Amino acid sequence: MVDDIDYGNLNKRIVFTENDHRHAQLVTRLRYDGLTQSDFFRSIVTGYIQGDERVAEFVDDIKQQSEKRKRKSKKLRTEGKNNVHALGLNDEQLIDDIFDIIAEEHPDL
Repeated sequence: MVDDIDYGNLNKRIVFTENDHRHAQLVTRLRYDGLTQSDFFRSIVTGYIQGDERVAEFVDDIKQQSEKRKRKSKKLRTEGKNNVHALGLNDEQLIDDIFDIIAEEHPDL
C-alpha cells in the first residue's frame, strides 16, 4: 500500500491564511460535526488524491475551466459509473470483483 512508502520527511505542513470570521465558522462547524481540523483536511486531501467522485465533482465545480470541458468531465465520470453498475458491481465490490473478473478471463496471469 502507498502508506508503506518512506518518502523522507513525513511531517510536511500545508498552510494557508483565512480571515478570523471564516476560521471561526470553520471551527464551529467542525465541532458540530465532531471533527478536528487535521482530520477534516487530511480526509479532503485523501479524497482528492484518490479521485473520490464526490470530491472530483466539487473540484470540477470550483476550478476554472471552460463549460465545454466541465460537461465532458462530468459525462466521462457518469459513463464510468454507469459502466461499473452495468457490470453488476457496486463501489465496495469494485476493486475485489475486478481482480476476480480478470483472474477468470485470464487464468494464466
